[in-house]
Amino acid sequence: MSTGADQLSRLVAYGIDDEDLLAGLTGDLAVVERAILDAVRSADPLAADAGSHLVRAGGKRTRPLLCLLASRLGEPSPLVTDAAVVVELTHLATLYHDDVIDSATQRRGVPTAQEVWGNTVAILTGDLLFARASTIGAGLGPEAVHIQATTFERLVLGEMRETVGPAPGQDPVEHYIGVLSDKTGSLIATSARFGGMFSGADGQTLQVLVDYGEKVGVAFQLADDVLDLVGDHADSGKTPGTDLREHVPTMPVLLLRRALAAGTAPEGSAELLELLDADLSDDARLAEAVALLRAHPVTAEARAVALRWAADAVAALEPLPDLPATRALAAVAEALADRSR
Repeated sequence: MSTGADQLSRLVAYGIDDEDLLAGLTGDLAVVERAILDAVRSADPLAADAGSHLVRAGGKRTRPLLCLLASRLGEPSPLVTDAAVVVELTHLATLYHDDVIDSATQRRGVPTAQEVWGNTVAILTGDLLFARASTIGAGLGPEAVHIQATTFERLVLGEMRETVGPAPGQDPVEHYIGVLSDKTGSLIATSARFGGMFSGADGQTLQVLVDYGEKVGVAFQLADDVLDLVGDHADSGKTPGTDLREHVPTMPVLLLRRALAAGTAPEGSAELLELLDADLSDDARLAEAVALLRAHPVTAEARAVALRWAADAVAALEPLPDLPATRALAAVAEALADRSR
C-alpha cells in the first residue's frame, strides 16, 4: 500500500517542487488511498483478499494524481476524491485481466492474482473492481457514468486490437500507437478530464486536459516498453523481458521489424529477430535476447519516440494559465516518459 512518505517521494521524483502543492497533493493522495481501500472491502473473505491484493502491493497512483492535479486548475469539489477512486479502480480492474491475458507471474513485486487464486478468480476480481468503480461513478452524475463507460469500451477494444494485431496492409507501428491510445491514453485522459470537470473547468480547458492525457498515456506506455529491457526489477516490480517472453508486441521490436523490412537495420538484426521470435522460456535465452535488444539502436529510438509524445503532451498545455498545477502536469508528463534512463 502506498504511504504518505512513498507518495511524497514519488511526487518529488516527478519534478513537482512547489511546496504548497506538494503538501496538498500528499494529503489528498492519502485520502484517496484510504477511499480505495474502503472501496475494495467486502464481507466475503475471498473477494476482500483478492480485491485488495494489488492495492496493498502499492503502485504509482498516476491516474489519481493527474485527477487531483487537474482539479487544481479550478475549485475542487469533494467529488474529486470519488473521481480519483473511480479511475484507479478501473485501472486496477484492467490489471487483473491483463495479467491473465499475458500469463504474467508478477505485478508490483508480488505474485499476480492468478498465480495465487487462479485465472477464474483473477478475472472475476477484475469484474468486481469495475463494478465497484461503476457504483462510485454513479454518484458523480450521468455525464461521468457515460465517460467512464466509453473509456472502458476503449480499454477493451484496445486489448482486442492488440490481441488480433494489425489488419493486412496496416502499418504495425501506427496500429500499435492506436492500441496504446485506447489501452492507456483513454483512462489517463479521463483521469485529467474528471479532475477538471469537478473543479468547474470550462469546455476548452477540458479538451486541453483530454488531449494532454491521451498523449501522456502513449508516452507512458512507450516508456514501459523500454523499461521491459532496461528497468530494474527492484524499482519496477516487473521482471525484465516479460513482454519479450510472452511475445507481446512492443515498440523496440516493431521498430526492429520495420528497419529489417526497409533494409536499414544494422548487421546482426536478422539474427536478433530470429531469437526474439523463438521460444524464450529458458531464462538464459531470455537474458541474451534482452541484452541484445537493449544494445540495439531501436531501443534508443523507442525511448526517443516516448519523449516526443511527452513533449507533445506538454505543448498541449500551452492554453492553460501558468499555475503550479499546470507546471506540475508538464513535469509529470516528462518524468513518466523518461523513466528508462
